[in-house]
Order: sequence, then structure tokens, then C-alpha cells
Amino acid sequence: MPARSRHPAAPHALVAGAGIFGVTAALELRRRGWRVQLVDRWGSGGAAPHARASTTDVSKVIRMDYGADRWLTDLAAEAMAGWEGWNRRFSLPLFHRAGFLLLSESPFEAGGFEEASFRTLSELGRPVERVGPDALRRRFPAWNAERYADGYLNPEAGWAESGAVLATLLEWAEASGVEPIGGAVEGVEPFGHGARVVVCADEERRAIEVDAAVVAAGAWSNRLLPQLARQVEARAMPVVHLRPSDPDPFLPQRFPVWGADIGRTGWYGFPLHPEGFVKIGHHGAGWSDDPDRADALPEGFESRLRAFLADALPGLAQAEIVHRRVCFYADARDGDFWIDRLPDAPGIVVATGGSGHGFKFGPILGAMIANAVEGIEDRRLHRFRWRPGVAPGKEEARAEGLEP
Repeated sequence: MPARSRHPAAPHALVAGAGIFGVTAALELRRRGWRVQLVDRWGSGGAAPHARASTTDVSKVIRMDYGADRWLTDLAAEAMAGWEGWNRRFSLPLFHRAGFLLLSESPFEAGGFEEASFRTLSELGRPVERVGPDALRRRFPAWNAERYADGYLNPEAGWAESGAVLATLLEWAEASGVEPIGGAVEGVEPFGHGARVVVCADEERRAIEVDAAVVAAGAWSNRLLPQLARQVEARAMPVVHLRPSDPDPFLPQRFPVWGADIGRTGWYGFPLHPEGFVKIGHHGAGWSDDPDRADALPEGFESRLRAFLADALPGLAQAEIVHRRVCFYADARDGDFWIDRLPDAPGIVVATGGSGHGFKFGPILGAMIANAVEGIEDRRLHRFRWRPGVAPGKEEARAEGLEP
């Protein structure tokens, strides 16, 4: 049954972008009684957004580990409860509580990302447990225990089947009455108290006048809102899938989601996928590129990856790379999301800046974005407000390096 409107005549919203920001916003606005159109350049099979969008993938880390940032830790814990709710709603669970293993090459020191995350979660009463070399060797044999002096396991964290989650949310949205449009948004401008959106679909351009436009176009957002150009940048990140000759050490019970001294090196990865590969990515500075054209990993990346594997995960050192991908972050200058009305155009709301860690907040993003659209006070939005001129600075798990 379509959502019942709380308004005499249902207001009309158009959401540009069907990644995790856009689809959750569309779902929540529809639940609140809005007429909602959701526009994206659908990927293969029509089930996912653009192939280079950050949401489009087989897996994303779901964690609460944010160093000393207690505010983000609490927000991630709120989202974690939402993941459990989604698992109950979905026909198959798509969030897997496989654990998150954070390793450090040196003993924990005050102020380091791993130490700060362990301390913050411990103070909150979360069941994190320290993992030293002996425990690493015994419980997680794929790792070179001589390489890592310290670490901890967060058993509440894990990973989500991101592409399947998105496809499920899109089906849910359409069943709720959200109207999908396959096409490209070419312009957004204020119009009266709302907005006018130019959409090109089926080789036809048309202007759609709406009460609210939500720009959730990820790495393409600053093309629609040039005001964001100095604050949210498309940054490319490398991802590979490797097929181990012996898959047994990489099964989830022996190889949880992991970060290998991630704040310094950027390396992170996942357990063996049901299709027999291990996904590894780099969470760092990335490189600036065009998300419509870039498809090559930087020169020298694979040799650096092989050197890391030979040292840390020798069972993968010679593994065949079966897939390479360039993933684009909508990378905010300070690493925080942008969810707010435009200062001089309240009918246009920006919802972007995932910065490589936004997907995990999916269960609570929609309500935050809808509150921004409706002008409802939300304590969570203060940090994500419109903030031009903000100083650079990323969340603590980000590494530098790997520029082409």
C-alpha cells in the first residue's frame, strides 16, 4: 500500500542519484507521504547505479571503529542497530557479523588509530578483544604473525553485500511508490520555493518542477552544484579481487574483515567471498580523476600490493587477480558528509560526501536527509551542515600515498 500523505496534497521531490544516500532518502520521503522520483543512470541489469559509484560493489565494511571520534562511534552504533533491523526485513540477511580485525605493526601507543578505537569501544562497553602475535598465529593463520605486534578484534562489526543491499532497497522503494527514472540529471536550479530539475531520459530533455530536489549524485555531485567544487571532490580508489589457491585460511571464521595498520598503510579487505575470491582495497588519498572515464589503476599499484601481500598475507602473494576496479569516493575536504539545504535555495538539498565511509550509515541516512528536506531539527545534522571553507582533515583510518 502506498504511504499515506500527511499533507492535503502530496509534495513532490526528485532525488538525483540512487546510491545509498539517494535510495534511502527516496524511501524515507515516500514513507512520509511525498511523491518521489528517483533518477539514475542505471547499471547493468537496471539494478544498480553507475558502475564506478562507491555503492556499486560486492561488499562494504560495517564498523563502529572511529579512533577517538566518540561522536562518529556513537552514530555508527546507531546505524549498526539499523542493519540488524534491515536483516530482519530482507528475505536474506545481507549484513554479516564476521568481525573486524585491526592490526598494528607496533605495540599500541596512545593516540594511534587502533589504540584509540580499542579504548573508545571499551569505554562504551563493546566486546572488543586484544589480539597479539600468539593469538593471531593461532586463530587467524593467513596472517604473518611476525609482522604485527598488536591488534584487536571487534566481533560486532562485519560486512554487507553492498550491491545486493542496494538492489533490495531499490525494489523496496519501487514497491513503496517511488518512481524510478533511468536517465541523467543535467541541471538543478531554484524555482520559487522549490526547484527545477533538467532530466535527460530516453533521449529527451525535460524540466521537472518539484517542491524539493535532493542532489545525492556521489562523485558527480559537484557537477550539479558547482558550489561544492572546492569541498567535495571525485577521488579514485583501487580495488582488486584475488583468487587464492588454498581458500581455507580465508574463510570468514579464520579471516574476518580487516585493516592492516590501516591509518598508515591504507590496506583493508574482506573474507573469502562465496564466489571464491578475496577483495582488497586501499582507503587513502586516492587520486583525482574523471569518474566517467577512468578505469585504470595507477602505475605501480599492483607491485605495491604484491609487496604488501608477500609480507603480510603470503598465501595471497601469488594469487591471480580476477577483477580490478576503480571506485570513486565523493570525498569531502574534511571527511564528513554534506547533508543540508543550500543556503540561498531551501528547495535544493545536498546529500553527498560519503568519503569512503558513508555506506555503513545507510539505515539512518534516509531520516537525516528527509529531515533536512522538511526543515526538521536533527542533532545529527549539525556536523554535516553546509560549511564552505572548512579545513582539510579525514577520519582517522585514512592513509596517504598511492597517488599515480
